Amino acid sequence: MAKSYSSDLPSRVVAYVEAGYTRRAAARRFGVSDSFAVKLLQRVAEHGTLSPGRQGRPRGGRLAAFEDFLVGTVERQSDITMPELAVRLLEEHTMKADPAVLSRFLCRCGIKKRCWRRNANALTSPKPGTDGGSPASPACAISPAAWSLSTKPRSPQR
Repeated sequence: MAKSYSSDLPSRVVAYVEAGYTRRAAARRFGVSDSFAVKLLQRVAEHGTLSPGRQGRPRGGRLAAFEDFLVGTVERQSDITMPELAVRLLEEHTMKADPAVLSRFLCRCGIKKRCWRRNANALTSPKPGTDGGSPASPACAISPAAWSLSTKPRSPQR
């Protein structure tokens, strides 16, 4: 990773160019690359600022435009699965998204992870060892982040 330049260097480069020297001469004078001096003066001409531009990938993404639809759908129909949500998004907005991407997006939006069950009868089937009158708990059986492979409880043998 490259080291950042000192905060006064851009102002010295700009002052040197404004004194009548070329951008490349300013780059040689201050020991920076030609592209640094050229891009710095382009940024000053366009934006009028010496502050560096934002680095990295821009925030948001393709799903940001559909945030209201996705959050609203999950809040109205809390038992919807991610594949079902992906199909609704494709049908209503012609936007294709993988279920895992939708799940991560909803987590970033503040929607808590829910139990996305494969079997709809799991919530109404009786608990083992009971008289059959009470429904199964809708609590998720997601492993906590602190569990490792050696401490995670074993799943029942098939």
